[in-house]
Amino acid sequence: MGCLVSHLAAKLAFFPPRPSTYQVKKKEDGKMVVVSSTIPNDDSSMDVRLLNTKRGNKIVAFYLKNPYARLTLLYSHGNAADLGQLYDLFVQLKLNLRVNLMGYDYSGYGASTGKPSEYDTYADIEAVYECLETEYGVSQEDMILYGQSVGSGPTLHLAAKLPRLRGVVLHSAILSGLRVLCHSKVTLCFDIYKNINKIRKVKCPVLVIHGTDDDVVNWFHGNELWKLAREPYEPLWIKGGGHCNLELYPDYIRHLCKFVLEMENLTTQIRLRKIRQSLPRRNYSNNSANRCCRIRCCRIRLWKPKCLTCSRPRCVSLKCSRPHCISLKCLRPCCTKLCFC
Repeated sequence: MGCLVSHLAAKLAFFPPRPSTYQVKKKEDGKMVVVSSTIPNDDSSMDVRLLNTKRGNKIVAFYLKNPYARLTLLYSHGNAADLGQLYDLFVQLKLNLRVNLMGYDYSGYGASTGKPSEYDTYADIEAVYECLETEYGVSQEDMILYGQSVGSGPTLHLAAKLPRLRGVVLHSAILSGLRVLCHSKVTLCFDIYKNINKIRKVKCPVLVIHGTDDDVVNWFHGNELWKLAREPYEPLWIKGGGHCNLELYPDYIRHLCKFVLEMENLTTQIRLRKIRQSLPRRNYSNNSANRCCRIRCCRIRLWKPKCLTCSRPRCVSLKCSRPHCISLKCLRPCCTKLCFC
């Protein structure tokens, strides 16, 4: 029963555009190029890749290079769109955010083979990440994951596995698939994209962008994800924004630029300092046993022999300011015989 419901939910979740807005072909030199009326075929800053996934599909990915970039944005797009429709947006983000950008089509979208499903999208983004790591030398410390709508599912799936990511952006994201359809308050076993559970495992700053008038994915999805994030960044609630038009608002690109700039300045030392500050401090008890183990009285520490009867360390100094160490006998309850002071 669970498999049937999950299969039905997958059918309701994915709407790849038909026909595809672009095609890819291989040139004589083996290089992949795009055939589309909306994408120029002479863009030397874009690489077209055909990647194999572990589920046997071939997916198409665009890598747009920016010579001034310090970070790389891995973009997982929303529903009912493919790379041919997103090319202009990718160019804008590459220039305005000053980043390298990798966008890809899920299995069954655009010129990618296979059929879309939850686990296929997980395999898709893992293949893209592996390509960035091996072919372009991009480490997770220099990467920002961006997930729009359905793309928030594979984005949080990968982000939960990468503890040293620079940042995550959730654009009109969902709590889970069934929560969009029926506003369920519990997570069922056959639910898809259980982002409500995975957001707690993300260890980097999370920026949430959502429109207040979104009639496809209600605003409370983004608000709950922001509240559940371990390191939430200042969110962007676009007043009057819908589900597919947030890029048209000036605050969208302005807030994204601010986020990317702060992520650029977020060095490894700062991240480590924040992690140390978040760790609980060790509390020492004030019992006599712990006081016996502490060394507080010696001015010049020479060596640390052990007491004749107890195994706790002692120290020897030229002068000792302890009032009870003026004779050969120690008044401590844990040491009733001679001790070296």
